[in-house]
Amino acid sequence: MTQLMEKTRKHFNLYDDDSGEYSIEIDPREANRESVKLLRELGFNRMSLGVQDFDPAVQKAVNRIQTQAETFEVLEGAREAGFMSVNVDLIYGLPLQTEQGFINTLDKVLEAQPDRFSIFNYAHMPSMFPTQKKMNEADMPSADEKLTILHSTTERLLEAGYVYIGMDHFAKPDDELAVAQRNENLYRNFQGYSTHAECDLVGMGATSISLVNNTYAQNCKSLAEYYEAIDSGNLAVYRGVQLTEDDELRRDVITRLISHFHLNFAKIDAQWNIRFKEYFAKELQNLNPMAKDELLTITDQDIYISAKGRLLIRNICMVFDAYLKQGTENRFSKVI
Repeated sequence: MTQLMEKTRKHFNLYDDDSGEYSIEIDPREANRESVKLLRELGFNRMSLGVQDFDPAVQKAVNRIQTQAETFEVLEGAREAGFMSVNVDLIYGLPLQTEQGFINTLDKVLEAQPDRFSIFNYAHMPSMFPTQKKMNEADMPSADEKLTILHSTTERLLEAGYVYIGMDHFAKPDDELAVAQRNENLYRNFQGYSTHAECDLVGMGATSISLVNNTYAQNCKSLAEYYEAIDSGNLAVYRGVQLTEDDELRRDVITRLISHFHLNFAKIDAQWNIRFKEYFAKELQNLNPMAKDELLTITDQDIYISAKGRLLIRNICMVFDAYLKQGTENRFSKVI
């Protein structure tokens, strides 16, 4: 990791005063206080810890045995080392999970008061991820059970004082994500939420995705192909796409809704030189059933997402996705 960061600093301008956002995802089973201290010395200032679930039966079912002691040692080590923010990942929808069992895990993590939570919906796609075939589908909670877990988890986190940022994320009110959302300068890209909007993203490593200007590019999927391209002095990119102006406009609309739960038509009109209500007349019409279900409110100049609508923000944003309308197969995780 030291060599990697030295090489990165050689080719990129990294800040040394914590004004940059340098985050790392950690498996607590593979770290300790000393390694966490080293990461902080290398410049990392934010951390995300994978927990998933503390229930022993669930851990055995997903082949991830991880003790509370291992987890909290790393979390406490991050605080001692001066990490500015610590996030904890939990996953619902795993085999043998129950509402009460998941809440028990949540309560144990809440005792440590992490700055942020990510509550992810497990996506079971064994056709894409063969290792998932080892899991027993019969042991997985139903859609109704998963919805119950999500509802109870959301209530518990709100009661504990966390703010719902959206798209599975919660944060303390004074966390920079919550502050940025209140100021409507929060930004979301395919990596997650950030306070640094409109940054280019350079993906390094197999399968990683880069975003530069209005283009997306994905690196080779296999290590052999990736190293062959690098050793030949070539970019390890195997596919990409250049966005049209309509793509960029729709991305902006979707990003604002996902990040702020609010969209002002005049701001879109001024930035893109359109008349929102004319350009998106069909989309506004398609939102009416959601408005009737009290998921959102549409005024002459704005769209406001309600509290319960925020849990279904993916569905709301899908209305503005031109490619879904063309019948593009959606192989990825369902909302619930």
